[in-house]
Amino acid sequence: MREFSLPALYEVPADGNLAGIVRRNAAQHPEVAVMARKVAGVWQDVTATVFLAEVREAAKGLIASGVRPGDRVALMSRTRYEWTLLDFAIWSAGAVTVPVYETSSAEQVAWILGDSGVTACVVESDGHFATVESVRDRLPGLEHVWQIDRGAAGGGAIEELGRLGRDVADETVEERSSVAGADDPATIIYTSGTTGRPKGCVLTHRNFFAECGNVVERLRPLFRTGECSVLLFLPLAHVFGRLVQIAPMIAPIKLGCVPDIKQLTDELASFRPTLILGVPRVFEKVYNSARAKAQADGKGQIFDRAADTAIAYSKALDTPSGPSLGLRIKHKVFDKLVYGKLRAVLGGRGEAAISGGAPLGERLGHFFRGIGFTVLEGYGLTESCAATTFNPWDRQKIGTVGQPLPGSVVRIADDGEVLLHGEHLFKEYWNNPGATAEALADGWFHTGDIGTLDEDGYLRITGRKKEILVTAGGKNVAPAVIEDRIRAHALVAECMVVGDGRPFVGALVTLDEEFLGRWVAEHGKPEGSTATSLSEDPELLAAIQTAVDDGNAAVSKAESVRKFRVLPSQFTEESGHLTPSLKLKRNVVAKDFAHEIEAIYSK
Repeated sequence: MREFSLPALYEVPADGNLAGIVRRNAAQHPEVAVMARKVAGVWQDVTATVFLAEVREAAKGLIASGVRPGDRVALMSRTRYEWTLLDFAIWSAGAVTVPVYETSSAEQVAWILGDSGVTACVVESDGHFATVESVRDRLPGLEHVWQIDRGAAGGGAIEELGRLGRDVADETVEERSSVAGADDPATIIYTSGTTGRPKGCVLTHRNFFAECGNVVERLRPLFRTGECSVLLFLPLAHVFGRLVQIAPMIAPIKLGCVPDIKQLTDELASFRPTLILGVPRVFEKVYNSARAKAQADGKGQIFDRAADTAIAYSKALDTPSGPSLGLRIKHKVFDKLVYGKLRAVLGGRGEAAISGGAPLGERLGHFFRGIGFTVLEGYGLTESCAATTFNPWDRQKIGTVGQPLPGSVVRIADDGEVLLHGEHLFKEYWNNPGATAEALADGWFHTGDIGTLDEDGYLRITGRKKEILVTAGGKNVAPAVIEDRIRAHALVAECMVVGDGRPFVGALVTLDEEFLGRWVAEHGKPEGSTATSLSEDPELLAAIQTAVDDGNAAVSKAESVRKFRVLPSQFTEESGHLTPSLKLKRNVVAKDFAHEIEAIYSK
């Protein structure tokens, strides 16, 4: 199939904007908890009425400070309650939010704030404040910088905005809240910049309504008002994080925010969400951690048998006859021994998860569905306002990224590129008409991804046009297919396939430091062994080879990885090898590890 679409399930308000969501919730669901925040270490509900009042107070402060309709206001913070509060306050003041990753360097901050022309900025910490101040001489339009956490000085941004706006009338906020139309910018999100300077992606209020409204309606059983809840731990500077923030508000269901992903396990246990939205690495960690713990407790074989049973059970669900009686009995036994404990790690109330950002992998998808926690995989880009396809809750096809967002169209071009059309697509790249025209050619957004549609309109992503390698023998290789399989191994942190113009395909592999320590202890290696000291260790190389073999099983012999190198260091955002959304900067990795790549082909 070359093209597929689904009818819209949600009608975008003709002249509405996102600020109206909090007013509608307060009017229609006044006592429903739409947010939860940590107070003295305990989660406390925030009703729609209270949230509206707090948004209104912050908006008054912005208005009193001179923030005008259409002005850009930057937010640089970890994922927390105040982020969401300020986002809606900015919209309620008629302004446009410009999110900045809290890990951004001074140069990145200078570029984003300067290119977008922000007039005000809210940061979280002393470090963020210092970063902005270090480049403020390059930002003549920046009039205000507020800080959420002021330490011993007290009087953070929320309190300060509240004081500033004391004399602003409620009617003024109501008027400002209605200034922006559906087609006006709501936010400018800067792309990760894997191949160059980040571009400002302008997303309108219409884009978010079309996106989030249709996601909620298509997955309505997972968005039951007054019953369901979501725990947000993704960065809100990323478009996926914004989807996780806005969709629960549209439903509405309760939303909680986690600033530190290292605390995720504890927060899942205390918040107990019914729905989780995350990236594959989170679900890989849950699986690998559980398996490692079982092995440490001498129950590794039981866990592996339970995992195999879960996968077999899930696969059988897709057959006409379903799971056999014997398989159902084994599944029931392991549910008491293993699966129930895994669901408890995820909070105990979880009904499903939505995964995006990278391929999940069929084995992991079947494993989670088999333990009673379905992970619905989706696909999207910043330009498509997050998910442009996703698996429906009632007709999941594991291994695909699902059907198109209702109200949109997916088309496969003659060269295999995925093209998109719909109300959820971005308006333009800020101050970059050339890039806009190139991406939105003939009314279709050209994603740069390669994919196929099956007979039911389910999309599979098989690679990225710009990342396709061509070996010396003329074989086209899509790196992501192999990399995602290799990366699923507990010992592997990152993997980058190489081989453009080379006689065969190779790979650079970095080790997961957390699991390396466990592996060292279990295999009797010297205490304190590192990736550097073990880079030529036969047992370690054999373990990585099993990961490579699994990756090779997904491709033809000509596309398979023949040799690999274990690197002594990590690919990180700080090292410049990963974007804030954890995508590989392939050109940077290739340059910095050129000698390692040469070593693959010199032996």
